[in-house]
Amino acid sequence: MKSIVFSILLGSCLVPSVQAQNYVSKVWVADQGDGTYKNPVLYADYSDPDVCRVGDDFYMTSSSFGCLPALQILHSKDLVNWSIVSAAVPASLPPHTDVTPQHGNRVWAPCIRHHNGEFYIFWGDPDQGIFMTKAKDVKGPWCEPVLVKAAKGIIDTTPLWDEDGRVYLAHAYAGSRAGLKSVIAVCELSADATRTISPSRIVFDGHEAHETCEGPKFYKRNGYYYIFHPAGGVPTGWQVVLRSKNVYGPYEWKTVLAQGNSPVNGPHQGGWVDTPSGEDWFLHFQDVGAAGRLVHLQPVKWVNDWPVIGEDKDGDGCGEPVLTYKKPNVGKTYPICTPQESDEFNTNELGLQWQWNANINDKWYFADQEHGVLRLYSYPVPENYKSLWDVPNMLLQKIPAPSFSATMKMKFSPIAKYKGERTGLVVMGMDYAGIVLENTENGLVLSQVECKKADRGGQETVNETLPLKGNEIYLRAEITTTGEKIGKSEGGHDLVVKCQLSYSTNGKKFHKFGKEFQVKEGKWIGAKVGTFCTRPAIKTNDGGWVDVDWFRIDK
Repeated sequence: MKSIVFSILLGSCLVPSVQAQNYVSKVWVADQGDGTYKNPVLYADYSDPDVCRVGDDFYMTSSSFGCLPALQILHSKDLVNWSIVSAAVPASLPPHTDVTPQHGNRVWAPCIRHHNGEFYIFWGDPDQGIFMTKAKDVKGPWCEPVLVKAAKGIIDTTPLWDEDGRVYLAHAYAGSRAGLKSVIAVCELSADATRTISPSRIVFDGHEAHETCEGPKFYKRNGYYYIFHPAGGVPTGWQVVLRSKNVYGPYEWKTVLAQGNSPVNGPHQGGWVDTPSGEDWFLHFQDVGAAGRLVHLQPVKWVNDWPVIGEDKDGDGCGEPVLTYKKPNVGKTYPICTPQESDEFNTNELGLQWQWNANINDKWYFADQEHGVLRLYSYPVPENYKSLWDVPNMLLQKIPAPSFSATMKMKFSPIAKYKGERTGLVVMGMDYAGIVLENTENGLVLSQVECKKADRGGQETVNETLPLKGNEIYLRAEITTTGEKIGKSEGGHDLVVKCQLSYSTNGKKFHKFGKEFQVKEGKWIGAKVGTFCTRPAIKTNDGGWVDVDWFRIDK
């Protein structure tokens, strides 16, 4: 696989592909160009964001669950304009032999830190334990993930290097695996942060006042140990801060950010960071349903050694989210940039915006720089295949805006004698829809398919079909957020997102195809848009392929 280089650093290490870009989205830009920004600064599913600063540079990572490359890392100079610069786990997660999709599993709520010239990322795998990877350069190579502690149910891990050289780690528990939730615990790590050297001690119980407390971030300031953590649940919760003069407590608490009268539901789970000028800021997510968990930026001020996040309009020490605000003071103005979306496939590397559904198999694709296409080889579906939910070689990217179009140009070259090879454009979630080309007994057929409850074994239905004469086609998904809310009468927060699929044979006139589809999120992630190439689960020496000329996000 051309986008992965193997090197040696602390054992076997992985080097991610890096593409230097200054990409500007056509569909969502937070920087208003007048010294202010609008929230969310990232209208995309960077769930459970965490951030650190190294000199004048800011780095952010987020939960990637079972999507690979995992732990995408974003870089910014001003906390408003971001680009994807690398991935800490570019090819596979332990266990590396597992190539099945792990929807909702694997990488939960990571924490990125910089200590003694090295970047560290810790995360909790709810089924395996605490993992860590590190690198001298954020672009890699990152070392093979180290299992710091084997344990079931430990999540949301965050380290703290103390002034005396000791290293501590705060974490939460996943009730689904541990049988206990709503508590925060602290343990001690070895000096090299590769293993735990003490049992975990519960330092805060949120059952009475802060049910579902989780996602801790560990800091030290002015002699206080601080644990920032969300509570109250993903769509409706708030941000709590604990503080103590002793690492193991007792901790006092204060609610420092809540929805208040703002339209931003569940403002919590994120990271605190300062600027070289001495300002303080907090990045957190907001869950809006189908598009996932969007990233907001809030100002922070310290009052009596307590942080106040957002705007405290009534002076009670608890802020509410800002919708627009002056940009952070970082000493200068930087160019507008946004995370990469469109891809012309003109290099020998796969764009950093793309992720697969599972540990990556290097036989899935060829980045053909000579011809400026991405060639996806048809890969056999699993033997227990029910729908695309079961397919590992789904090449997908995050929804980037409330409304946009995703258009791709492709040329399908199936093997004539092998029937059932498929490719197309898909909007993927626990429900999904797609516009699919298939090699059938009657030749190439275009179909608009839909699958409800794919996560529960649902199977595809076909809404419309059309025989094709040629094998080159343009496919489009038009995504629109309607402004309605799902379950509004019951206090729902998820925004209704609709999708209409269409096709063109000349790239100019597009024809609506099939039924409008209501987009649904994936397992702990937002819906994604992208493509695939599969063949039936039968033994053959080879298969066909699809050449994707380009994939473009537009209004």
